[in-house]
Amino acid sequence: MYTRDGVRLDADIYRPDADEKFPVLLMRQPYGRAIASTVVYAHPTWYAAHGYIVVIQDVRGRGTSGGEFQLFAHEIADGEDTINWAANLPGSNGTVGMYGFSYQGMTQLYAAAAKPPALKTICPAMIGYDLYADWAYEGGAFCLQNNLAWAIQLATETARLNRDEKTYQALYAASRNLPLYDPIPTQPEILKNFAPDSFYHEWLNHSQPDEYWQRLSPKTHLQDVDLPMFHIGGWFDNYLRGTLNLYQDMAARSQYRQQLLIGPWCHLPWGRKVGEADFGVNAISPVDRMQICWFDQFLKGINTGLSEQMPVWLFEMGSNNWQGFPTFPEFDHKSYFLSSYGLVSVREDEGVLTTTCPENSVDDVLVHDPWRPVPSVGGHAAIPAGVFERSHIDSRTDVLTYTSEPLESDLHLAGDVVVAVLCGADKPSFDLCAVISQVYPDGKVYNLTQGYLRCRDGMNRVTRKIQLQATCARIPQGNALRLSLSAACFPAYAMNFGNHSAFGIDAQTITLTVSSGGASLSQVLLPVVARSD
Repeated sequence: MYTRDGVRLDADIYRPDADEKFPVLLMRQPYGRAIASTVVYAHPTWYAAHGYIVVIQDVRGRGTSGGEFQLFAHEIADGEDTINWAANLPGSNGTVGMYGFSYQGMTQLYAAAAKPPALKTICPAMIGYDLYADWAYEGGAFCLQNNLAWAIQLATETARLNRDEKTYQALYAASRNLPLYDPIPTQPEILKNFAPDSFYHEWLNHSQPDEYWQRLSPKTHLQDVDLPMFHIGGWFDNYLRGTLNLYQDMAARSQYRQQLLIGPWCHLPWGRKVGEADFGVNAISPVDRMQICWFDQFLKGINTGLSEQMPVWLFEMGSNNWQGFPTFPEFDHKSYFLSSYGLVSVREDEGVLTTTCPENSVDDVLVHDPWRPVPSVGGHAAIPAGVFERSHIDSRTDVLTYTSEPLESDLHLAGDVVVAVLCGADKPSFDLCAVISQVYPDGKVYNLTQGYLRCRDGMNRVTRKIQLQATCARIPQGNALRLSLSAACFPAYAMNFGNHSAFGIDAQTITLTVSSGGASLSQVLLPVVARSD
């Protein structure tokens, strides 16, 4: 097909083996259309066999499509043109739905922003709604490892399309061994030399949520758009914030069904094993069959019984079952207060999580040495993501740990997690990483959720609130809860050198003081679900 400005876009079309007219399912993606996101979805032939014309298109400047690829820049107009074209394909009944995750999820949002009449529903998975806060940055800190890996991947594909063997080989090698230890960690030489036009440089230069992000973010363009949407996310996906923010925005104002599914998955794949955890057969992705049910309802007008089912389905890790909710849960948070015997940075048994706030206030001090930053292990922001044993991290003296007594009964959590800590540092800027884990009776420690915050008024001792990744889990009787605090989580997040500098030569040791007990009210706020089972 040709866009309004004359650029040719190429697509593969999969058709049912029948003569009647069918709805169209469209995926627009930048990784070569033959892949068709089969890293997480069934092959398009499976969808076609269920009575759909399936169109997998290379976006502008990718695959064999013409034009120049610019990250997200053309997806509104090109998406609208593609939907109008797809709706008029031979054998089409004139209705179009879209599916896909990551960039393919973003192209759905941008296309929907144009409000083409033929587009009846979308199924965005693992997306950024506010590109700054949901994708590129978290808590004001640059998501280094994921952004760098993605920038190198896209630049490598550009070199391949340009038949630039030297650049391709250099970038391909870098993709297999990320250049995280260059003189300026956030500005690796490989991207400066071989991908000077990469979006990465712009993202790094716009470290605050300014007009650049407002222009680029789907959130800016979707305020008057209303469609039935099937939102899909993962508890260990780096973009879960975007999935939830879009869902909650739409659910609050939409006249249509807004369905939400969150599995125990990383960005990919969507299976039962996530890091070192095996969540059982129930964790195997139900998305393909659920999408067919969804499209049958909204593109074919078949009553599939959706209206009789809960619209929100969350996988409860620990019980390894799906739980249904009428909306994304907003339970009253239960407080677990931080308490210290004074040597939390040295001994793991000196910090306590308790449901009763201690009367006496105690200060604990940790020293962040940029020469040996606390490493990132699992969670949603690291590569690889997921659940990993982290007792070796918690035993470091630059990690403060606070652990509850073993639980007397199962604890069920569902929703947002917040950590509030009264703290300050001896430098103008510092970072706070908070990890909630469960401690098993044998002493092994497995991460559950984490959050990150860049504190720019570092020398003021105030209460800092860290928004952790939402979660849904059962913590079994006999296990304990643990909060781990550190001033780095590298290379998942760009390191803070204490003075707003990006240069390693300017790196400074940061002394961080955390207050617990007394009037500090340092605490973990957990979304506890009252359940009798």
